[in-house]
Amino acid sequence: MTAPADRIKAKHQRLVLVVIALVALVGAGLLAAWALRSQASYFYVPEQFVSEPPEPGRAVRLGGMVEEGSIRTMPDGVTIAFVVGDGKARVPVRFSGILPDLFVEGSGVVAEGRLGGDGTFVADSLLAKHDENYVPRELQEMTEHQRRDLVAEAEDGA
Repeated sequence: MTAPADRIKAKHQRLVLVVIALVALVGAGLLAAWALRSQASYFYVPEQFVSEPPEPGRAVRLGGMVEEGSIRTMPDGVTIAFVVGDGKARVPVRFSGILPDLFVEGSGVVAEGRLGGDGTFVADSLLAKHDENYVPRELQEMTEHQRRDLVAEAEDGA
C-alpha cells in the first residue's frame, strides 16, 4: 500500500515537469521571436521613408515606381542609380548587380537594402513588378479571341 506522502510526491513531480515544459516552450517562443525580429525587413513607400526614415544600416524594403528619366549607369558599368517615387516623395536608390528583366523606367520596383549615411537607399536586391496588363511576348501579337482559344486548348489538353 502506498503512503499518502508518495502520492503527493508523484503529483509534485508531474507539476514540476509541466512547469519545466511551459518554461521551455515560452523560452523557445521568445528566442524565435527575437530571431525573426532581427531578420525581418520592414516595407516602406517613399512618403513613409522620407517622413520617418529607418535608422541607417537597418534592413528594409522600399517599394514604389521608378521615375522616368532617373536611371543612370555609374562609370563602373555595374552600379546604377535611380529614383523611386510614389507621387508624394522621392528616394534616391543605388544598386550594384544584374538588373531584373522587367526593370524599366515607369515600372514598379521593390528594393531590399539599407539607408546609407548620405541619405541614398543602397539596394542589395531589386524585384521588378509588372502591371496588371502584363502579356507574355508570345501572346502580344494575338487578338483577345485568339488568346482565349489558345488558353481553352491548353486547358482541354491538360
